Amino acid sequence: MTLHRDALIRYSRQLRLPELGLAGQERLAASRVLVVGAGGLGSGCAPYLAASGVGELIIADADTVELSNLHRQLLHTTADVGQLKVHSARARLEQVNPEVRITPLATRLDADTLTDALAGCDAVVDGSDNFATRFAVNAASRALGIPLVSAAAIRFEGQLAVFDPRDPASPCYRCLYRDSAEQAETCAQNGVLPPIVGALGSLQALETLKVLTGIGRPLVGRLLIFDGLAHEWRTLRLKRDPGCPVCA
Repeated sequence: MTLHRDALIRYSRQLRLPELGLAGQERLAASRVLVVGAGGLGSGCAPYLAASGVGELIIADADTVELSNLHRQLLHTTADVGQLKVHSARARLEQVNPEVRITPLATRLDADTLTDALAGCDAVVDGSDNFATRFAVNAASRALGIPLVSAAAIRFEGQLAVFDPRDPASPCYRCLYRDSAEQAETCAQNGVLPPIVGALGSLQALETLKVLTGIGRPLVGRLLIFDGLAHEWRTLRLKRDPGCPVCA
């Protein structure tokens, strides 16, 4: 895929990065990514993916915009309250970069719908807020061999990891969390400070760009944990669980 003159100008600052260069930019332009959730994490991640020149973003979310979303979900504005999140997200992302194809998917993804949603994708970004969706996304990612960039944020804390089924040593999300963790904490119950989801979402974008272009060292086999109150980062090593029901 050859970049035209305006694209060379638009992406000129990242084209100067020797690790990325023209070849990496062309890989981005040819990539398709499924973003699960147009909430806080999606708002932090999707604009950077669009601005960076990922060819197609599929935005999946069944919810409508509520007033309580707006303090942290910056894909949406007050005028969008009552609209489907995928529609307001598409409008915002097309303003960020009209060259990126934005495909809205106003459905709640599960095991039956994920196979179609992931068709032709090069990565999946999980910004969902419940274990059922996260487990389903992980299982589909593993079955189809598609890298998964997963993050979570609540209160003043966040975490981030990459699960890559192409790497035989990579654990999967179910190696980290099991069915016993059914009662997921939510922002509605426990609160969240807006910059926390913004920080984790932008780091999801970074890890996704690394996965798509093959640059750097993605967070495979590692869990990044952030404590916003102390402003401390920790990295934990993750190994495959020999008893994991998905990847064992």
